[in-house]
Amino acid sequence: MHIVAKHLTKSFGSFQATKDVSFEIEKGSLIGLLGPSGGGKTTILRMLAGLEEPDSGEILFHGQKVNQFPPQKRGIGFVFQNYALFRHMSVFDNIAFGLTVKKASKQEIKKRVGELIELTGLQGLEKRLPHQLSGGQRQRVAFARALAPEPQLLLLDEPFAAIDAKVRKELRTWLKEMIAHVGVTSIFVTHDQEEAIEVADEIMIINQGRLEQKGAPIHIYNSPETPFVAGFIGESNRFEGDVADLRGFEHIGVDSGKAIIRPEFIEIGHKPEVSFPSAAENGVVKNVYFRGSSWQIEAEVGDRKLFAYRSMQLPALSPGDNVLVLIHKLYIFNENQQTVVENRLKTDPLPVYI
Repeated sequence: MHIVAKHLTKSFGSFQATKDVSFEIEKGSLIGLLGPSGGGKTTILRMLAGLEEPDSGEILFHGQKVNQFPPQKRGIGFVFQNYALFRHMSVFDNIAFGLTVKKASKQEIKKRVGELIELTGLQGLEKRLPHQLSGGQRQRVAFARALAPEPQLLLLDEPFAAIDAKVRKELRTWLKEMIAHVGVTSIFVTHDQEEAIEVADEIMIINQGRLEQKGAPIHIYNSPETPFVAGFIGESNRFEGDVADLRGFEHIGVDSGKAIIRPEFIEIGHKPEVSFPSAAENGVVKNVYFRGSSWQIEAEVGDRKLFAYRSMQLPALSPGDNVLVLIHKLYIFNENQQTVVENRLKTDPLPVYI
């Protein structure tokens, strides 16, 4: 299903849940609605489903305006955060529910449910009740039930929120593969950026009722268009105001706006370990945290604190160590214009060893 939303606005009393939100979704895409809690993600999902009516704006499915269509006329499957399975029904009957409502024949129901049981890996569980299933199995039943009537659009409201972390990671991969196999346009709400980056073809960043940015995960990560997106996606060091006193960035000038530095833009270490010592600042290690595959180093440069990651293959640093801090590049945001600024002093062709 091809979807176009134009200037969607929705308020609940004095609270404006969405503010002039517009977007387009291509048929067959898997889209992640990502943002902080209360930002408007679920409201957008419910407006698409017909469970909420926008105060203004239009929703078009395949070019047809559907604002006045009830949910059952929109060709939508909905997967809820809490599964919403019928407790007294077996796995088979839960999956078959939508087909039963549509008055499909018993032969059609048996065939379709059988296909979905196999697709979702629920073989042998057809007669079990929901309370006899694990959380991951219940979520698979919910997916299968939503897909049974062959919807043109699948909506998922934080589908993994009620599942423990290990199973959640397994289901992410399974969901992406399943959606690709079925080919149905799908939109899922999440506040977990790792989940969105791993699963979605495209991400829509929603904040305070507005669409901040839409694009492929790698594009949003590498080219954030607003300070919010740069600070929300991935990890970052954030600085307000002038950063022209940072070594190698004097050319930025004063009143530069907001600066955001990803930890992977920074090297922290002793002189032989830093690739361009002459472009680095002097700093002091304040804290060291073990992160499994790397060390997280918090250092102080002048009156600024920043953090970066250091390979476990390098000697460990300790609080109080004097180190060099090399900032390779940073993002500058001024009036919502983003600029990537490189360190101009990275001129040493090779590391200098002393």
